[in-house]
Amino acid sequence: MSYTIIKVIITSVLIVAISELSKRSSLLGAFLVSLPLTSVLAMLWLYIDTKDVGNVADLASNIFWLVIPSLVFFISLPVLLKKGVVFYLSMGLSKTVTAGCYFIMITLLRRHGIKL
Repeated sequence: MSYTIIKVIITSVLIVAISELSKRSSLLGAFLVSLPLTSVLAMLWLYIDTKDVGNVADLASNIFWLVIPSLVFFISLPVLLKKGVVFYLSMGLSKTVTAGCYFIMITLLRRHGIKL
């Protein structure tokens, strides 16, 4: 149980630190968030927990394929905000469109024999 608490604390501190840095510099915040820090942490925790490099390789591969549809969020959110759509509605719409893109990507990958 204490190991799980340590993982939560480390991961939470990282996210809060990036959020605080973003208040001072959106470029620095964007740079840090664009790094695969959470992915690296997830792979690290997975490996420590399982010692299974196959699981880590599968996770890394799946992350690669799912980054592509996630980019839709980072296109749609600023477009909606700049068009004057209120923040929470913009977030909701962007997440909804992104979820649809995830579904489409997974469907396309399966049709082409790529199993996630």
